[in-house]
Amino acid sequence: MLLFLLAAVLPAFILFWYVYSRDITPEPKNIVLKGFLFGIIATFASTLISAPLMRLGWFDNNPTTFWAAVRTAFFGAAIPEETAKLLMLWLLLRRCKDFDERYDGIVYAAAVGLGFATFENILYLASSGLGFFQVAVSRALLAVPGHFAFAVIMGYYYSRQHFSWKPDEKKAACTKMWLYPVILHGIYDTICFSASISDSWSVAFTCLLLFFCLRLFRFTRNRIISEAADNAGPDSFYGRHGDFYGGRHPNNFGNDFRYYYLDGDDDTPEEQ
Repeated sequence: MLLFLLAAVLPAFILFWYVYSRDITPEPKNIVLKGFLFGIIATFASTLISAPLMRLGWFDNNPTTFWAAVRTAFFGAAIPEETAKLLMLWLLLRRCKDFDERYDGIVYAAAVGLGFATFENILYLASSGLGFFQVAVSRALLAVPGHFAFAVIMGYYYSRQHFSWKPDEKKAACTKMWLYPVILHGIYDTICFSASISDSWSVAFTCLLLFFCLRLFRFTRNRIISEAADNAGPDSFYGRHGDFYGGRHPNNFGNDFRYYYLDGDDDTPEEQ
């Protein structure tokens, strides 16, 4: 029983601590716990979206072709789950006075996303039978970090939308906080489902999945550290390396991430 609980909960706890420990003004634990509970609720809410889509024939739980895998990945998982998580994040933060820094969006989104991932983990492990160890390892290394990455991206753009003073940027961020997690989640699940369709292609799809996850985790890590650098004081490690972590390093991803907001009372964005 102890091994089961550790396998189900520990991966999410470690990833959340990675985010939470970088917040210079840690969020109240009761609201964080509420975020985890909202993530669990999101697992049930997502079925209210996916079930009607399955009845309409938009996807099949057991895809046998690549395009069937795409439909199942997006309409059976990515769209319902990310929509439910975003709804729960909005319910959590709509009147939250502690949501007062950009980095907070990542913290609260991670709480919701990892609450979802933890409950989903329990369900998968409880039904894994003799394949418990294999399921536990694969979900700890891929599925739970996947939900974590989607949540970080959602939280990043949720903060961009909330704190921006530019109407165009607010509108764009409002779309991206849902669209980007859906796209990445859909790609992830498409690769997973495709690997199980054909034995001859399973190794290739597995390698592709590992490559995709590594890139996604690197991207997510950069977002976390970049926002931590923005919120940190000038004498901190992240503050002293703000040029590297704040968006000017050539390894960062595109113009979307090349500026950040000033700290303090002045919320005017400054181009870096």
